[in-house]
Amino acid sequence: MDKLNNLKELLNIHNINKTEYKKIKKILKREPNLLELGIYSVMWSEHCSYKSSKKWLKQLPIKSKIVICGPGENAGIIDIGGNDSIVFKIESHNHPSYLEPFQGAATGVGGILRDIFTMG
Repeated sequence: MDKLNNLKELLNIHNINKTEYKKIKKILKREPNLLELGIYSVMWSEHCSYKSSKKWLKQLPIKSKIVICGPGENAGIIDIGGNDSIVFKIESHNHPSYLEPFQGAATGVGGILRDIFTMG
């Protein structure tokens, strides 16, 4: 019973639900160790995999005559007419901003600038 309580606590700390835990066990063909649980926790986090927002993002249109560059690149590019385009980016540095608001926000802004400027 104590082991079960520890597992529930570990899954809660790592923000892994029962379904995800079963999937991890199926992938590994065994129980994950603490390091592996931590790795999956990070890989499947909102920051790395858009865990909770992915279903909403999939509902957005991604193909159109005006979409020059859609999902999969650093930033999006939309044709706004007149031989002009607009490049935009949304950054998801929630965790650093929560821990250290000023520097976390700077990290997010830096990522936005980098991704927009690298689109050409």
